[in-house]
Amino acid sequence: MSLFGDLPEAAPARKGPPPPLAERMRPRTLEEYLGQDQVVGAGRALRAAIESGKAGSLILWGPPGVGKTTLAHLIAQRADLHFQPFSAVLAGVAQVREAVAEAKARRDRDGRGTLVFIDEIHRFNKAQQDAFLPHVEKGDLVLVGATTENPSFAVNGALLSRARVVPLQPLPAAAVERLVREALADRERGLGVRSLAIAPEALARLVALAGGDARRALGGVEACAATCVDGETITAPMVVEAFQHRALAHDKDGDLHYDLLSALHKSLRNSDVQAAVYWLARALEAGADPVHAARRMVAMAAEDIGLADPMALQVAVAALHALQFLGVPEGRLPLTQAAVYLAAAPKSNAVILAIDAAARAAREGAQHPVPLHLRNAATGLASELGHGQGYAYAHDQPGGVARMECLPAELRGLVFFAPGERGFEKKVQERMAENDRLRSGRT
Repeated sequence: MSLFGDLPEAAPARKGPPPPLAERMRPRTLEEYLGQDQVVGAGRALRAAIESGKAGSLILWGPPGVGKTTLAHLIAQRADLHFQPFSAVLAGVAQVREAVAEAKARRDRDGRGTLVFIDEIHRFNKAQQDAFLPHVEKGDLVLVGATTENPSFAVNGALLSRARVVPLQPLPAAAVERLVREALADRERGLGVRSLAIAPEALARLVALAGGDARRALGGVEACAATCVDGETITAPMVVEAFQHRALAHDKDGDLHYDLLSALHKSLRNSDVQAAVYWLARALEAGADPVHAARRMVAMAAEDIGLADPMALQVAVAALHALQFLGVPEGRLPLTQAAVYLAAAPKSNAVILAIDAAARAAREGAQHPVPLHLRNAATGLASELGHGQGYAYAHDQPGGVARMECLPAELRGLVFFAPGERGFEKKVQERMAENDRLRSGRT
């Protein structure tokens, strides 16, 4: 039995170019499977389940190149299941039914089960996912799906409840380094017959550029090897050249897009200028719409700075307008300027706390009527009913504040906005105290 499905015992010799290095170096055993010790390391429950052939249906969730397809192959191998790949992009409900029928026929014919591997399962619509449900539930097949999207949002809840979600992480640097060394040394599947070496600084650069993606790392090695003669050493400039057209990881509608924006926002909030500039650059270099980053900065200026620095919101809005006026690449400059300003500004969340508290009081409390003196006396009847009576025009009063309450009587004394001690909010605090004094008539 082949790791990659049912192949004849004596397969004909392959014609044409060999498979890519990443495919040739695909792990054949759990011992060769690197970088996911947190889920399949020694002593882990999933490892024991795989080794016993009882892993069951799974959703493998992680970025590209971390071993989702390989792990599905290994699960099928250990459980002696027929491996049937299935494309969520190309297949419809009819193909789902056909795959299920083949799995049932195979089980009835020779007693062998089937593992259906669905790549990019997040691209399945509800009808396609539902078509698998009864057969997964009855045990007609084992379903393993692979996705780069958060399964909680991308996978049907009914199907999700019947499959265990296994999060896979980008490979750690040590695992990528080991994988590269093994590919250069392996004489059977790798590049060992060419006696290539790699300089330490080149290896470090390659590992960094791979970003935890095994496929990308091995693709880089293969690209470097293509420019070398046998016995040569791969250098850092060769690695840079191999990766010069590398597309940075980004998914405009997926988790990574929002993770990058989240990292930018949280770095701004924590007053980390260097991190804010880095995450902004990461998002822009990966192809994110810069308007999304600008909008996040506008929101952050109100949410996390507020009146601690009233200029922050103006700076953020000006950066958004400048970006729209200039376009890219020049628009990066006002965005970076705004990121630096916002990160360095004093912080306060008093504004968001105020509106949340007021909204909670409005939503959960009694719907108090507007006091009569604040109502609009637009008609004679309204005046007769007392609308506007007792209203005092603030500009006619000493200090510009009238001795008049504006909250319903039942809410007087409640504090929604409580300015802090940072930046301009200390001035706001002083002004509020003086206004309260004038409104109450205290001397």
